[in-house]
Amino acid sequence: MTVETLRDLHGARPFRPFRLSLADGRSVQVKHPEVLGVSPGGRTLHLFFDDEHSEYIDLLHVTSIEFGNGRTRRRRR
Repeated sequence: MTVETLRDLHGARPFRPFRLSLADGRSVQVKHPEVLGVSPGGRTLHLFFDDEHSEYIDLLHVTSIEFGNGRTRRRRR
């Protein structure tokens, strides 16, 4: 994962929510661009979950990005 890719997704208009998969098996949802901050050097992410909880994540621990809710959409007939 590169910081350029993440900055492109973070700055996309309209913004599309995405999920970051981490090396330790966890995944975190980025629902809005205001909940994610990227350090000037681009190596550290600061993700806010609510008013009382946030986490710093090393970009090197992000293994993939997923869009949508992870469920497949069924086509109506």
